[in-house]
Amino acid sequence: MIIKSAEFIMSNSEVAKCPKDPLPEYAFIGRSNVGKSSLINMLTNHKNLAKTSGRPGKTQLINHFLINKNWFLVDLPGYGYARVSKTSKKKFQRFITDYFEERQQLVLAFVLVDIRHEAQKIDLEFMQYMGENGIPFSIIFTKADKLKPKAIERNVAAYLEELLKTWEETPKYFITSSSSALGRDEVLNEIDHINQQMNALRQN
Repeated sequence: MIIKSAEFIMSNSEVAKCPKDPLPEYAFIGRSNVGKSSLINMLTNHKNLAKTSGRPGKTQLINHFLINKNWFLVDLPGYGYARVSKTSKKKFQRFITDYFEERQQLVLAFVLVDIRHEAQKIDLEFMQYMGENGIPFSIIFTKADKLKPKAIERNVAAYLEELLKTWEETPKYFITSSSSALGRDEVLNEIDHINQQMNALRQN
């Protein structure tokens, strides 16, 4: 997929106020400081489309970006400061769960994970939440430039092994680096492939 245009449309904290367009949406979410804004800028080939910051948790709203006039990239806040409820199930910012559970335009979520670290409890719990609610997602491993190829292979294998303790099969995953553009084509081609499938279904 060639990105011909990428424009910011709106930010808000209420799902009801999200764009009414029936265009497919791809949401990006992860723990604070996982490199989400840098990844979005790399994917769209825009240096400042998503605001990057050295301070984790900068994104506090649901941000919609219209890509190529035919799909939305949705930048969601990190879930690094989620609360634990009395039932000890993780509760994330209310509008994030509202978005995932109510937004009919959502096609796929990309859950970002820092490839340098072993599986974090909060990431695993978030993926569990997605699975329990039937929300399709893929994993994007970020910051691959920080590791050597063997370490990348080892860390990804360990992560997938951890997932298989509670999942029958692992979700699709992508290995990326915002600085080298590693994985850019693979992620964009996945989105393009899904969009083409949806268009074909609509035409039948």
